[in-house]
Amino acid sequence: MIVLSKDFTTNPEHGKDPDSRSLEERLASGFILLDKPKGPTSHQVSAWVRDLLGMDKLGHGGTLDPFATGVLPLLCGNVMRLTSKVLTHNKTYIAVLKMSREFTTDELENAMSRLRGKIFNVPPEISAVKVQVRTRTIHEFSVLDESENLIIVKITCEAGTYVRTMARDLGLLMNQKVDLVELRRESSGDFKLEHCVSLQEVADAIYLWKEKGDESAMLRIVHPVEKIVQDLPAIYVKDSAAAALSHGAPLLRPGIVKVPTGWTKGSNVALFTCKNELVAIAELLCDTASIKAMSEGEIAKPSSVIMKADTYPRMWTKSE
Repeated sequence: MIVLSKDFTTNPEHGKDPDSRSLEERLASGFILLDKPKGPTSHQVSAWVRDLLGMDKLGHGGTLDPFATGVLPLLCGNVMRLTSKVLTHNKTYIAVLKMSREFTTDELENAMSRLRGKIFNVPPEISAVKVQVRTRTIHEFSVLDESENLIIVKITCEAGTYVRTMARDLGLLMNQKVDLVELRRESSGDFKLEHCVSLQEVADAIYLWKEKGDESAMLRIVHPVEKIVQDLPAIYVKDSAAAALSHGAPLLRPGIVKVPTGWTKGSNVALFTCKNELVAIAELLCDTASIKAMSEGEIAKPSSVIMKADTYPRMWTKSE
């Protein structure tokens, strides 16, 4: 980190540390990590939780088939603006594949090796997206266990990969039918199963909050938006810059407190206040290495503004 404003302090009368937010503030800009059960669609699950909460806006990040289980982020309020970011996270799956005939270890490994790296991954006809040829990167495709005609595999892949298609293609390479019989999403980006709660736990937490006035369980399961962008490089800005950014203005050089090193023009960055509040996701308009030598000019342009306008007071005057 390069510190550009050593003597800057933030006004304690405005804004607050994310962990100090009330439940209502978290529901307006937060998320729940759900361990999706087998049966309902991702849309049905998110609609059910939305109705229980009595909210207008609650969506999900990363569709799972009805038969699949595992990590499913539920995005509350204005965090839905970051849906596209959540959807681009790498995913890890544990899958159970059923083979139609006997096979050798070498035969299986040879076929699996051809499904690592950049591969063609055509959505199955039952999917909700247009069936077209596209490529996806498979970082890991390995066997965890075997039992007769069943194999358990681990797949770490680029977002948007269809595991059902990988099972089909494995069968084509091995000249046999391979069925995907179970699928569990183990992680989505930095979010893992151990961070998730069940639908029953969500329902219980909502009951305690609404019927008993106990918010403690809800505060544990509704996370502040800042945790979604923890993988992005962070630029810390002054209160005055946060006020301007919350109205959609670009980040100017005088508003920066500190910047990370090594990031190039066009990179996505997270803009934070000195209280660690997310202001916006922005695109860098210059390399971070060149910022220290600048005294003015635009540094980044917001693509998604998260902070509520006027959280920090305006420090500029309106033109006539």
